[in-house]
Amino acid sequence: QVQLVESGGGLVQAGGSLRLSCAASGRTFSPYAMGWFRQAPGKEREFVAAITWRRENIYYADSVKGRFTISRDNAKNTVYLQMNSLKPEDTAVYYCAGRRSTRELLSTRELLVRNGYDYWGQGTQVTVSS
Repeated sequence: QVQLVESGGGLVQAGGSLRLSCAASGRTFSPYAMGWFRQAPGKEREFVAAITWRRENIYYADSVKGRFTISRDNAKNTVYLQMNSLKPEDTAVYYCAGRRSTRELLSTRELLVRNGYDYWGQGTQVTVSS
């Protein structure tokens, strides 16, 4: 069983920065990709960023390009989301997600949607004040 645990959320002023971490544990953790999603109150959960574990292909939502950076540390089984120039509209619960390497990938678009992932963390709150 794979477990994902997010940390690093909090309250920050607009223009500030936060770094989220997602530590994965499990007997054999070897994902195809890891992603970050977010969900604001009353809204659907939306894609933020994703990274493939081996080739380090990276994808971002247009709303965060140039401000957020996703990275991973294979040795620590951890994925990070560095968030800079935060805006009030970035306020949401941020979720870490993982996709099994044994799952066939028909299109990279699968990495941009919620049902493209098999494992989810509990989420960490990010609040950006204006």
